[in-house]
Amino acid sequence: MHPRLAADTIFVADWELSRVLLMNDARYTWLILVPRRADATEIFDLGEKDGAILMQEIARAGEGLKKMTGCAKINIGALGNLVPQLHIHVVARNKGDAAWPGPVWGAGKAEPYPADARKTLLRRLVNAL
Repeated sequence: MHPRLAADTIFVADWELSRVLLMNDARYTWLILVPRRADATEIFDLGEKDGAILMQEIARAGEGLKKMTGCAKINIGALGNLVPQLHIHVVARNKGDAAWPGPVWGAGKAEPYPADARKTLLRRLVNAL
């Protein structure tokens, strides 16, 4: 796991291909899927089988977040400019959130979850996903 991903996230679950992480920023419900494949920096590095599994996991994460949060939109992105390890952002967005309508990356300073809110959200996520 890239040190920045490890520092900025909270473990949620391990799926067939990906480790599911919660971005530690209470302004958004924001998951990060990290395929457990050495040296993968791009989706096409995964090959056909793992690529298909990743797409299923992205859809699962997005659908679960949308149902759980009732958000207006799910944003999905694989940037990797600062963290080269392949990882996919799945973010629940709402009109009026801290970055709306722009991207969440680089929009203000992260607000870490208080311990009690983090614990409650993790339980909800495990059940929703």
